[in-house]
Amino acid sequence: MQVVRIGLDLAKYVFEVHGVDKHGNVVVRKRLRRDAVARFFANLPACLVGMEASNGAHYWARVLTALGHQVRLISPQFVTPYVKSNKNDRNDAEAICEAVGRPSMRFVPPKSVEQLAVQAVHRVRRRLVSDRVKLVNQVRGLLAEHGIVIPRDITQLRRGLAEIMAGCDDGLSELVRSLMRDLREELAELDRRIASYDRRIREIFRNSEPCQRLGKIEGIGPITATALIAAVGDRTCFKNGRQFAAWLGLVPKQRSSGGRIRLFGISKRGDRYLRTLMIYGARAALGRAGGKQDPRSLWLGKLRQRRHPNVAAVALANKNARIVWSMLSGNAAYQPDLSVKAA
Repeated sequence: MQVVRIGLDLAKYVFEVHGVDKHGNVVVRKRLRRDAVARFFANLPACLVGMEASNGAHYWARVLTALGHQVRLISPQFVTPYVKSNKNDRNDAEAICEAVGRPSMRFVPPKSVEQLAVQAVHRVRRRLVSDRVKLVNQVRGLLAEHGIVIPRDITQLRRGLAEIMAGCDDGLSELVRSLMRDLREELAELDRRIASYDRRIREIFRNSEPCQRLGKIEGIGPITATALIAAVGDRTCFKNGRQFAAWLGLVPKQRSSGGRIRLFGISKRGDRYLRTLMIYGARAALGRAGGKQDPRSLWLGKLRQRRHPNVAAVALANKNARIVWSMLSGNAAYQPDLSVKAA
């Protein structure tokens, strides 16, 4: 019997394969070592291969696609309902095989090598920014124990550390002063490394035509544009702009039953990093819209009068997400007038 659909459970060294024919009958169950996976699929006729979108999934998607197979990546949360009995590798492969055959299943956009490289730059930068936030909070907490209170603004912290290093009469012991000197040097090193990654992202932005087009949208800059291009992948995975906004978690969370519609705050599903960038960019755009008379700024002003600033920021982030999908799917340029007319 010919295999038409396979569920592949990924791992570091041991992979589980579950394949069925066109009638849904099991025709192959096999455990493979990592070095045997490519050889096994090279000897199979072209078929549909499903995998969870976990670590290494995009690499194996490229390998199996090159061998002529059709690969679909599924979010692990959509595979869980199909797992029978206890969880193990064999049951996981069977569940993936069943899930990938559902006509209404939603799949994860595949990513190229270039997109994964840009994502790596963003992830390293995000870790460095998180380390800097932790360091700043630790310094403020340590100084507060000695009666020195510094505002949360990082500029104020740098100024405060400079005054401490100048030897002001602040009551600090030499041990604490030496410790603050070390932490100041660590903060300067983090600033230098983050600035280096910012330059890399700006270079990627300048060399990418799609990023340049997205950068024309108010609230989307080089960091957000490059992160979106790196994460979206195949735009055909989203039927419309609302699906893309829902993928980012920028649509209301719904708990409706018995014909009664109940909507809450945003769902916060999807990539938190992208959602954060979109909302922070929307906040900046709202702040710059004040006093301007262009149609988009007037629309934003009316929106702020009707809604709380946080609600307005999320609404603008949602609109920007839909505009991004429209521009990428149609390979079009940004037209502010059309975006306001669609509001």
